[in-house]
Amino acid sequence: MPQGTVSQTQADPLRAVISESGLKVTAPRVAVLEILQSAPHSSADQVFNEARKSLSKISAQTIYGILASFTGAGLVRRFDPPNSPALYECRVGDNHHHLSCVGCGLVQDVDCVIGEAPCLTPSDDSGFTIYSAEVTFNGLCRTCQTSGSPETG
Repeated sequence: MPQGTVSQTQADPLRAVISESGLKVTAPRVAVLEILQSAPHSSADQVFNEARKSLSKISAQTIYGILASFTGAGLVRRFDPPNSPALYECRVGDNHHHLSCVGCGLVQDVDCVIGEAPCLTPSDDSGFTIYSAEVTFNGLCRTCQTSGSPETG
């Protein structure tokens, strides 16, 4: 099977997830969800480049539309690390945060230290009902620390 191709067995659970969210099941949507499951923290451009391996005629606009519809349906989470394009992941429904290396751009999940959402409480909620808190810890990963990458944060 060519790289980037989803077998029918792999696609069936993805098709069910898409269908259960109320979205129409299409080959591009299945491909995008499969890509994000195998490569979390991907930018739209990364998803586009990977999707073109199996869907040569797919457009970047289609990818952006799919990511927007997946985000709206709660299938995908979008987050915006500093100095980086928006990244997308399939890990939704919890209140995890991210570690982001300012040297190489590596992004890793980190669980909330307190537990349930929101795991942080603002000093003044201004009457809002808070559902979640988004935190990105910026620093240097182990590899960049040992390779002598300059700190840019």
